[in-house]
Amino acid sequence: MSQLEPLMADLALILICAGFMTLLFKSLKQPIVLGYIVAGFLASPNMPYMPSVTDMEGIHLWSDIGVVFLLFALGLEFSFKKILKMGATPIVAAIAIILSMMYVGSLTGSLFGWSDMDCIYLGGMLAMSSTTIIFKAFDDMGLRQERFAGLVLSVLIIEDILAIVLMVMLSTLAVSKEFEGTQMLISILQLGFFLILWFTVGIYLIPLFLKKAKPLMNEETLLITALALCFGMVVFASAVGFSAAFGAFVMGSILAETVEAKQIEHLVAPVKNLFGAIFFVSVGMMVDVSLIIQYIVPILCIIAAIMLGQTVLSTCGFLLSGQSLKTAMQCSFSLTQIGEFAFILATLGTSLGVTSNYLYPIVVAVSVFTTFTTPYMIRLAVPAYNVVARVLPAKWIAWLEHNASDGAEDSDANEMRQLWRAEFKKYVFILLINSVLCVAIIATMYYYGVPLIYDLLPDPWSGVVTAFVTLSVCGPFLWSLMRQGGNSDNVNRLWYEGGRAERIKLTAFGLLRLAIGAAFIAYIIGNTLPKLGMYGIFAVIAVALYIFYSPRLEKKSDIMTKTFTDNLNSDK
Repeated sequence: MSQLEPLMADLALILICAGFMTLLFKSLKQPIVLGYIVAGFLASPNMPYMPSVTDMEGIHLWSDIGVVFLLFALGLEFSFKKILKMGATPIVAAIAIILSMMYVGSLTGSLFGWSDMDCIYLGGMLAMSSTTIIFKAFDDMGLRQERFAGLVLSVLIIEDILAIVLMVMLSTLAVSKEFEGTQMLISILQLGFFLILWFTVGIYLIPLFLKKAKPLMNEETLLITALALCFGMVVFASAVGFSAAFGAFVMGSILAETVEAKQIEHLVAPVKNLFGAIFFVSVGMMVDVSLIIQYIVPILCIIAAIMLGQTVLSTCGFLLSGQSLKTAMQCSFSLTQIGEFAFILATLGTSLGVTSNYLYPIVVAVSVFTTFTTPYMIRLAVPAYNVVARVLPAKWIAWLEHNASDGAEDSDANEMRQLWRAEFKKYVFILLINSVLCVAIIATMYYYGVPLIYDLLPDPWSGVVTAFVTLSVCGPFLWSLMRQGGNSDNVNRLWYEGGRAERIKLTAFGLLRLAIGAAFIAYIIGNTLPKLGMYGIFAVIAVALYIFYSPRLEKKSDIMTKTFTDNLNSDK
C-alpha cells in the first residue's frame, strides 16, 4: 500500500479541486473545461499556498489515458455518413481555415524568433477551434437551429479529422527533425492506407461480431468489449507508427457506424469524463504564472492573431466555399478560440521534446482568454456585418450574394454531368477500397504466410501454393476492382444517352481498372513464380480472364459488398 499512497493522495487532491471548481464554474455559467484548468493550477507545484501533487509522472500517465478516452469518445460522435452528406462546402471552408491559421500562427511565432518546431506547433494549435466550447455557447445562446450554427459544427467535424492527420504529420516531423516533402508525402499515403484498411475491415467485421454476440451482451460486457476494441486498436496503431490517440479515434469512428453506437457512447461517457478531467487538470498544472508574466506580449499578440485571423481569413474561407457574407462572418466570429486539440498538440510537442517549455502555458493562457470571449464574439458578428455592409460598395455585396446563390444552380445545370460525377466517385471508392485490401492481403501473406509455406514445401511447390492462396484470398476483391458497378443502370444510361465523351471516359476508366487488377496479378505471380519467364504473361492473362468471368467470385464479391453496405447504412 505504501507505493499507492502518493498516487491515491494525488488523485484525491485532483478530484477534490476539480469537483469544487466544476461546481463553481457551473454556477458562473462558464465552460467546465476552464474549471479543470484552474483546478490543475491550484493543485500544481506552481501554487505554493496549497497542497500539491507529488507524483507528476503518474499524473502524466493518467492524462495520456485521458487523451485516449477523449479521442475515442470523439470518434463515437463522428460519422462517415455525415461527412459524405455534407458536400464540399464545409470541407473547402475547413481546409482554407486550417491552412490560413497555420500560416498566421507560424508567422506570429517567427516574429518572436521562436524555433521552427515551436512555430509549426503553434500554427497547428491556432488552426483548431474548440468543438466543446462552441457547442456549449450555441446551446446557451439558443442558436443550435440557426443555419450558420449547423455549418460551423460541420466545419468543426472536418477540423477534428484534419487535426488527427495533423497530429500524425507533426509526430513524423518531430521524429525526422526536418521537413522533407517526400517523407511527409509517404507518411500521408501511409496514413490514408491504414485509414481505408481499418475502416473497411472494421465496418465489415465488427458489426457482424456484435450481432453474433448480442445475446451475451449487457451493459457490462458491451462496455468491456468496446474498451477492449479501443485499446486493441491503440496498440495496433502504435505498432505501425501512429499515435495512441489516433488509434482510439479510428476505433471510435468505426463503432460509431454500428447499431450499438449510442449505447456504447452512453456507457463510455463516465469513464471519458473521469480521465478527461484528469487530462485537463494536468493541462492546468503546466501553467506557470511567472512564465505568463514573462511572455505576456507574445500571449497578447497570439490572442490578437486568433481574433483577426479567424474573423478575416475564416470569413474569406467561408466565402470561398460559397456562403453569403453575413453567413460567412457569423461562422468565422464563432471560431475565435482554441481548445481541446490545442492542449493535445501541446502535450504531444512536450512529450516528444520538440517544443519549448514556455509554449504550453502560453497556449493555456490564450485558450482561457479566448474561451471567455467566445459568446461576445458570436454576438458581435451581425453588428460587424452591418458595419461592413455599409462600408463596402453595393456592387461588391451584390456580387458576393450572387456567388453564394449560384452553387445550387450550377450543380443542377447538367444531369449527365451529375450522373458521371456520382459514378466517378463510386469508381474511385471501389478502386481505393479493393486496392488497399489487396495490398494488405499480399503484405500479410508475404510477411506471415511465405515463411511458413516455404518451410513446409520444397521449391517450386512452395511458390505455386503461395501464388494460389494469395490469388484465392484476393480473388473477390480483384473481381470487384475490375468489374463491380460496370453494368449498372446509371452506367448504361451514360453509355447510351451521354454521348461520345461519356463513352470515352467510361472506356478509359474500365481499361484503368483492368490494368490495375492485372498489375496485382502480375505482381503476385512474378514474386512467387519468377522462373516462368515469358510464360508468366500468359499466366497473368489466364488468371485475369478467369477472375473477370468467374460467377463464383462475382457471387462472393456481391455478398461481401452487400454485408459492408448494410453495416454502413444500418439504422442507429
